[in-house]
Amino acid sequence: MLRFLRNGLRLVQLAYTLARHDALFPLETLRIAPGIVALARLVRRRGDTRRPGQRLAAAFTAMGPSFIKFGQALSTRADVLSEEVALDLGQLADHLEPFAGDDARRTIEQELGRPVEALFTSFDDAAVAAASIAQVHYAVTADGREVAVKVLRPGIEEAFARDLDLFYWLADLVERAQPRFRRLRPTASVRAFADVVRVEMDLRMEAAAAEELGANFESDPNYRTPAIDWDRTARRVMTMERVRGIPIGDRDKLLAAGHDLNAVLKKSAEAFFFQVFRDGFFHGDVHGGNAFVEESGCVVPVDFGIMGRVDADTRGYLAELLIAFLRRDYQAVAEVQFRAGYVAPDKSVEVFAQACRSIGEPIFGKPSSQISIARLLAQLLRVTEQFEMQAQPQLLLLQKTMLMAEGMGTRLNPGVNIWELARPLIEDWMRTHFGPRARVQRALAETVDAVRKLPRLVETVEQIAERERRRAERDLAASSIDAMGRRGRIDWVLLIAIAALAVAVAAWWR
Repeated sequence: MLRFLRNGLRLVQLAYTLARHDALFPLETLRIAPGIVALARLVRRRGDTRRPGQRLAAAFTAMGPSFIKFGQALSTRADVLSEEVALDLGQLADHLEPFAGDDARRTIEQELGRPVEALFTSFDDAAVAAASIAQVHYAVTADGREVAVKVLRPGIEEAFARDLDLFYWLADLVERAQPRFRRLRPTASVRAFADVVRVEMDLRMEAAAAEELGANFESDPNYRTPAIDWDRTARRVMTMERVRGIPIGDRDKLLAAGHDLNAVLKKSAEAFFFQVFRDGFFHGDVHGGNAFVEESGCVVPVDFGIMGRVDADTRGYLAELLIAFLRRDYQAVAEVQFRAGYVAPDKSVEVFAQACRSIGEPIFGKPSSQISIARLLAQLLRVTEQFEMQAQPQLLLLQKTMLMAEGMGTRLNPGVNIWELARPLIEDWMRTHFGPRARVQRALAETVDAVRKLPRLVETVEQIAERERRRAERDLAASSIDAMGRRGRIDWVLLIAIAALAVAVAAWWR
């Protein structure tokens, strides 16, 4: 009851804020709490000329850190919102007013157990960057290393916990009140969002992610990650090498420094491709301020709070889907979706292939510089309702990241498609992993693996058979003992009855 009252009050506040920004349409679409929505309409601020997505982004910003993050997650859901709204939410900036330097110092001392002066010879109280979860300060260590120190906002864990409880409550309400939205798996989507946020709240996890990503590119001269200072890193504090370079989104400065923008884009696209398909571990927040280009041209990401993982099966699915779309083989596109189990088996493959054609042709009919793979995936989600496709939360972060990468590429060079720059690499990788020879090798490897597992399988079957035989023997023995017990009880009853009868006859005879 207490949870209902607490979240009910939060829902009233949420509806009020949405109404003040003329952005009630998400609650109106979901058709939950119609009474609250009706009351909120009374305070709706009309006459706002901004697009609906821009108004919704402004409302989320006013609601605080959790809703900024939630809005960014929603930017991938063109199947829930319109494509225009999703694109506007994609521009939602994760920037907040910085908190006081004294608060940052206090957190550092509490987490690391030493005074700031003992940890750093200099520490800038003014934050160089402030986001919804943490902010960054520049400092210098005792041995003269320049570092960047990331510190969590005071009280951020409690604030997110309250909002996540509201999100779960709303997701459950939607699933119970609106069965037509169950295929979108709102609770699973909130859980995926919560998992990402939970990792962001532990800066040791972010430091570990930075090192893992760096290890994957250890021999690559075009992409690296900053070194982590583990002695000055804890749950709420992370210290890493300060990167000297130009933000990858600053086109003018890159040009002034003599960098080839196409080369920068190519390195970024190739690195992203390797992360997704080679390693299954990718940077999930690739906006223009989250990576730097060093003087050598090496690309260095600096924020590892949002990372994504793609398992081998999903990578194979994505690769096959991409190949089929690039070949404009829509029958194959449909078959990949059915084989992955993303479409209900009772649906028509041919009709789904037709729907895929309606998505692909308008995109692939454009010049290569205008082809958007992220938009292709977004459009694919648009047909989910007709074919009862379940949403795949594990793909949402990847789609969002691709969208951000394309947007960054367009800003740097509107005439170039980042996937086109990386196309030779992509084609070579596809040939290596999905060409005729690769398929034969994969089939051979699977056969060898099956043969290798055969003795173990036979042994397992024999063990199961032996267990079943022993169980049957135990059951038979138990039933025999039980039967003997029943017979013994019957014999004793008969004996007692006969004795009683004998006593009775003897008494009568006397």
